Amino acid sequence: MQIFVLSIIWLIGAWLRIKRQARFFQIEEYMSARYLRWLLGRRSRWLPMRPLLAGLAGMALAAWLGDSSLTLVAGAATIAAIVAVWPPDQGEIKKPLALTSRVKRLLVCAGLLALAALGISQIMLALFEGGDELALVVGSACLGLACFLLAPWWLVAGNALAQPIEALIRRHYLRQAAGTLRRLEPTVIGITGSYGKTTTKHFLRDILGARYHVYATPKSYNTLMGISLAINRDLADDFRTEFFISEMGAYVEGEIARICQLTPPHIAIITEIGPQHLERFGSLDNIRKAKYELVKQLPPDGLAVFNWDNPYIRAMAEQGYPNRRITVSRDLNLEQARDQGIDWIACEIQESLEGLAFRAWHVPSGQSVEVAAGVMGAHNISNLLLCIALAHELRMALRDIASRVRSLRPAESRLVAETSPAGITIINDAYSANPAGVVSALKVLGMHEGGRRLLITPGMVELGELQASENHKLGVLAARYATDIILVGQAQTAPIQAGLMAAEFDGQRLHVTATLQEAVSWYERHLQAGDAVLFLNDLPDTY
Repeated sequence: MQIFVLSIIWLIGAWLRIKRQARFFQIEEYMSARYLRWLLGRRSRWLPMRPLLAGLAGMALAAWLGDSSLTLVAGAATIAAIVAVWPPDQGEIKKPLALTSRVKRLLVCAGLLALAALGISQIMLALFEGGDELALVVGSACLGLACFLLAPWWLVAGNALAQPIEALIRRHYLRQAAGTLRRLEPTVIGITGSYGKTTTKHFLRDILGARYHVYATPKSYNTLMGISLAINRDLADDFRTEFFISEMGAYVEGEIARICQLTPPHIAIITEIGPQHLERFGSLDNIRKAKYELVKQLPPDGLAVFNWDNPYIRAMAEQGYPNRRITVSRDLNLEQARDQGIDWIACEIQESLEGLAFRAWHVPSGQSVEVAAGVMGAHNISNLLLCIALAHELRMALRDIASRVRSLRPAESRLVAETSPAGITIINDAYSANPAGVVSALKVLGMHEGGRRLLITPGMVELGELQASENHKLGVLAARYATDIILVGQAQTAPIQAGLMAAEFDGQRLHVTATLQEAVSWYERHLQAGDAVLFLNDLPDTY
């Protein structure tokens, strides 16, 4: 009976650890390789010391009490097991586990594997040890500890075990989504790039909505299954849909091509190519190849809209496919644009706390329109120009386009400014950060000249070999625009600190916190009306 209770405690502990680890597995999009890379990146993730030490101490104590009663020996092992499996404080949780149907299937498979492994090993132990009760207690504790420590691996094995079922479900959802699009026959607009996808998608949806019935995938749904979910959930038999805007993301080559098989594009927009997710792709050229898959999937009579200012996208446009290509630039003047055959430029650019203003110029026809938008950040000029160019190509009048642009607002957590009840301006750019976007965000912070300007950031991640140098640049630039800086996380922000030191930033105005909540508490205590705070990036729980 004592051995049964001991095994149950370890099994419950293993199950709780499996469930805690499932949150990170979900963040890594159920990809075992990505999850394992995160897991093995830090010893404490795969080998927590408290359970290990408690389990070993319990076994040692049980062995030392070997001459005592079995109840005392089993009691010592049981207490040690409870100490070992007691759930630790998880600290700040930004994204709790979503108990979707897939997660439930994953937890069942992983839990059954843990149960089977522990049960079979306990039976084999009993057969091997015979009637040696001390050996049975110590052996059961050892097996229980192993089952607990192997919880992440039960999760990976459970994911593999569930793959045939998941594959069947995926095929069903994909067939359903593909059938829906075939019935509706909308014009599919694909948008991809290292960053700017979601913002451009929202801008384009709202501009085209003045004349057409448009559906855009919601939020940041940009994976194959996310897009199929959106189609199945939202479109069904909505035959009004004339344009379907599909944001297409990728972590490896081939992902965008698979999305295009589900949503065959007629039009492509390429926003930016940069080092976002560089550590996963390996090189910027691999990123370029992955994003170019969208252009390759266009029919010969399709249309592609390119951001000419980006050299990698410029190379895409110069490949000459498809026949209809539109290029836009915010860096070239009118004479340069004519010489280089650019279709659209932005000139007379003005930035303020009210938003952006510029003249959008159609170079071939000489037509232009003054544009004003209630969005901030110079990088958004390119996003707006891409949308203006396509809307004009789709037979919208420039005055109607300009009217719609005036009503645009930034996407969620993408350089959104609001004033708190205390009179503090909060600039939320926490969705993600990239080398181009941080420049725009810091310039916006610098425009608030009436008080203190606080930057709160954990820095940029997933930039591969460029991560340290780009974060160093962030530190140098931040010293120019911020009066106070809070860095979240000591180790990952070390390059930012080095950049701040190189720029001779006042160390008394630099603070390093372990969590975002600590940073928020600091600004709530120290800032007052007229001050501004920029939240630049917010890393997921895997960091």
